[in-house]
Order: sequence, then C-alpha cells, then structure tokens
Amino acid sequence: MKKIHIIFLLVFVTFSVSAQKKKPLTKEKDTIKTEVVSIVTSYTPKISDATKINTIPKIVLSKKTAKKKLQYTIFSAPVASTFIPKSGVVKGIDVGKKERLYNNYLAGGFGTSITPFMELFLRHSSKFNNEFGLFANYISSENSIKSTLVDSKYSLFSAGLFFIQKQRYFDWKIALKSERKMYNWYGLPNLPFTTTTIANIEEKQLYDLFKIGGELIFDDSYFNTANLSFSHFADTFKSKESLINLNTDITIPLQNLGRRFNDVNLHVSVEILNGSFVKEYVSASAISYNIITLGANPVYELTWKNFAIKAGTKLYFSADTQLKTYDFFIYPDVKISYPLVRDYLTIFAGSNGDLHTNSYENLVAQNPYISPTQFLTPTNENYGFFGGFSGRFSKNVSFTLNTSYKNEEDKVFFIRNNTKSDGTISNVAGVDLKGYEYGNSFSAYYDDVKTLSFFGALEVDVTKRFSIGLEAQYDDYTLKTQQHSWNTPNLKGTLIGKYKNDKIFITSNIFYVGERKGIMYNGTFPSTNATPQNLASYVDVNINGGYHFDDKFSVFLNLNNILGKEYQRYANFNVQGFQALAGATWKFDF
Repeated sequence: MKKIHIIFLLVFVTFSVSAQKKKPLTKEKDTIKTEVVSIVTSYTPKISDATKINTIPKIVLSKKTAKKKLQYTIFSAPVASTFIPKSGVVKGIDVGKKERLYNNYLAGGFGTSITPFMELFLRHSSKFNNEFGLFANYISSENSIKSTLVDSKYSLFSAGLFFIQKQRYFDWKIALKSERKMYNWYGLPNLPFTTTTIANIEEKQLYDLFKIGGELIFDDSYFNTANLSFSHFADTFKSKESLINLNTDITIPLQNLGRRFNDVNLHVSVEILNGSFVKEYVSASAISYNIITLGANPVYELTWKNFAIKAGTKLYFSADTQLKTYDFFIYPDVKISYPLVRDYLTIFAGSNGDLHTNSYENLVAQNPYISPTQFLTPTNENYGFFGGFSGRFSKNVSFTLNTSYKNEEDKVFFIRNNTKSDGTISNVAGVDLKGYEYGNSFSAYYDDVKTLSFFGALEVDVTKRFSIGLEAQYDDYTLKTQQHSWNTPNLKGTLIGKYKNDKIFITSNIFYVGERKGIMYNGTFPSTNATPQNLASYVDVNINGGYHFDDKFSVFLNLNNILGKEYQRYANFNVQGFQALAGATWKFDF
C-alpha cells in the first residue's frame, strides 16, 4: 500500500516540473465575430409526426409456433336406457278427401211445372295481377197455378261481369250487374169475374235492374275500403228509380294519446235516391221523390276486466227535397259482453237504432206483387234495446237466446189494394184499368210500431258430417193506427239439417210461418170498409241433395214444398204445390 503511495507521488512531481519549463504563451489578437446562435430544445415526438409504412411487413413463423392438429379419441361405453317405447297406431286428423277446386262451372236442370234452370260462372286470373269473370243465372216456371184465373208464371234472370286489379298499395274492383224479373198479379179477389173481364186483365209485370259499382281496398292505410255504386231500376209501367251509394271505412289512430288506446273505426255513407211513378192508385197524379241521406258511424272497441265493450253512435242527415223536409238523427250503437263461464256462456246487452231507406227496389224484393204507385219514406228506428246469452253446452252444441225491444216510426207493412172492378167491368170513366187495379196488388203502408221480440237458435254437430240447426222468433207488435200487422206473422221458425260426405250431400229446410191477417173489402174502390182476413199458418218442407261422381261432375235433385199444400203467402196469392227439379253440374278449367 505504501509502495503505491510513493509511486503516485513521484509521478505527480515529475508532471509539475515539466510544466514549469514550458515557454510562456504569446497573446494573439481576438478574431471572434458577431453570429446568430440558434438554441434548439429537446424533441418531443407526436402521433401526427409518424410516417405511414406503405408495405405490409411479412411475419415468418418458425416451425415451433405452427398450429398442431388435434386428434380426439372417444372411449365409448354402453349405458343402460330407461326409455321403453309404447306400442300403438299412429293417430291423425281425418280431414277427408281433398276436393279439387275449379275456376268455372256450368249447371243446368229441368223440373215440374216446366221449370228450366241454368247457371254459369267463368273466372280467369293471372298470378298476383288481376282477375276477371262473368256469371249468369236463369230459372222460370211456365205452368200456372191451378186455382188462378189469370197467368201466374214467373221468370228470373241475372247476369254480370267483374274485374279485379291488384296494385302495390291497394286493390280495385269494378262490377256490372243486370237483372230482369217477370211476375204476374194473379191473386184476384173472390168476385164473379166474367170471361171478357179476365181477357182484358194485363197481369204481367217486368222489373229491370242495371247496376255498376267500384271498390277500393287499401293496404296499410287510414282508409280501409271505399265503394261507389250506381243502380237504375224500372218496370213495365214506366216507373223508374236511381240510387247512388258511397261508403267508406276509415281507421282513426289514437296512438298519440297513449298505447293503451285503440283505434276508432269510422263508417261514412252518402245515399242519393231519386225516382217517380206515373200515377197514384187513388188518382191520376204522378208521384216523384228525391231523398238524400248522409251518415257517419264512429265506433270504439276496447276490453276492460274481461268486458268487451263497443261504444259508438250513428249520425244521419236526411233531406227530402220533394217534400221540403230536413231531419237530423242520432242513434246509440253500444254493446257490452262478458264471459260468465269462459268458452261456454257469454252474456251481452246493448242499445241501437238506425235509419232505413225504403226504395222501390227494396219493396219489390220483399213483395214482388206491389203496385207501381208507392209513396216512399225512410223508416226511423228511434231506439232499441237488446240482451241475451250465447254459448255452448259442449263443443258440439251451441245456442243463442236474445230478447229485444225497439220503437220505429214509419215501419213498412203490405196491405192489399181494393179492386176497381166488380168482376164485370174493365174500365172506369172510359179509362182502361191497369193490370194491378183488380184487387190483385199491394201497397206499402207505414205505421209507428213498438216491437217486443224473442229469438232463439240452437245448433248441434251430431257428427263431423251431419249437423242440425233450429231458429225461432216471436214478435209482438203494438201499432199506433192499424189493428193488425198486415201480412206479417208473429211467429216463424226454421229447421235446417245438413249431411255431407265424399260423394253425397243433402240439405233439408223446414219453414214454419204462423197466422197472419189480411184485408177483405166489403165493396169496390173507393170504399174503405174492410174486415180482417185470416191467413192460415203453413209448413214448407224442402230437401235438396246430390251425388258427386268425381271432382268435375255431379248431379242434384231439389224437392220443394214436399207436403204439396198450396198455402197463401199473401192474401189471395197461392203458391205452387209439390215441385221437383233435377240437373247436373260440371266444373272445369280452361
């Protein structure tokens, strides 16, 4: 250690002596000039300063990093199963033989009383685009009823065309229809008509109808449907009637008020009825009418604590421009139902009312033997109440019981016109009598009526192929001016039975109509003295059936009024007795 110190000391002394022996430095002239000095701070890199590498680097994996293929080995061992299959037969639903449907059919037949029958329907459609077709129907009876003095034949013919076009947001349809109906006023009163008088009676009446209509059906729109139609109705005696009808269904959403609110359904209608008759029955004065009816029916439906509630109203404005009368009507449209026993018994009750248009065409449909001398006015159903039960005793037996009460103004009844002939004359004051002026026609009579009704229906599905239905209704009328509800029964009922299998189809209808009251005049027109005439009740039994040879061809047989009773449907108007009609139907495609 000491040696190291000694050596260090010697070295230090040697360097010091050498430094003292050097020559002193000579002082030189300063040559430093003025310059700009830049001070650079430390570099702090940012992401924006980075330069993107344009080439994709290649990553080369070594063999050690390569994926290895896995190999699985399953060691299976038997496991005892506890499942024991049950022996049996596979069950299914017996839907019967699937029937092929055809677009077209032709049916024809012939019956007693010289009754030809024909029906044709043709249809063609292009997939998802349009559809068009035509139909025609004809039936007549050429033999007169034995108990009548004049011709009692009838014939019915109708034909039509339709075209349907499907668009993206809506479908539209246009249809044409034409009808011709021929009837005879054959119900002469019990008077001693001479041969000459009978020969002078022109009892034939022809009704002609032409109708054109269009309909729009919207998809996903506030407007659901809209249809517009125009019809023209006329007869042999230059009576004419035109009807324009516009109907639309609108959905009004209430989502802005909350999700718990349902939509409001609104039905709007416009009806313009215009027509005229050449003369009245009591005089030679002409009759004309022009009635405009505007209607709106908003309905709101909801469910509250198992109560199904329908709350609505019907609003109408009616203007009779011929009589210069204008009226505004408001009716309730309410129904509440509640399931007392779920799926088996439901109780319901409600209140309603309506305004019914009485047109010449509608009256003819109810009674084709009316005279072309009618006064027309709407029927005002002021109010009505109803309630009842509906349900089923089992899955095969269903029923409905209902009672109602309503108050109506100007309800229509049919009263026989008094004859203008005593049986020996066919003209009065030099004017020939019309074919309906021999006491063989009817007129619409209006009265204010309160009606209490009871209705019941029962339907039984005996088997999948056989069912029975029964309906009965009793009406009790309280009239304001008339003694009886002329030509209208208090009790009526229907029994329907249906059977069908792969080959045979049978339908049986039994109608019962109770006693009615008609009028029997004690003198010729203009006498109004009359006494009630009893019209006996009747039962009408009908059986219609047939046999399918295959999907295309079948035969049918219709048996009407099997009991053969020539009962009076209206006063002095007997019906035909037993009738049979047989024919065949052929279905086909083009």
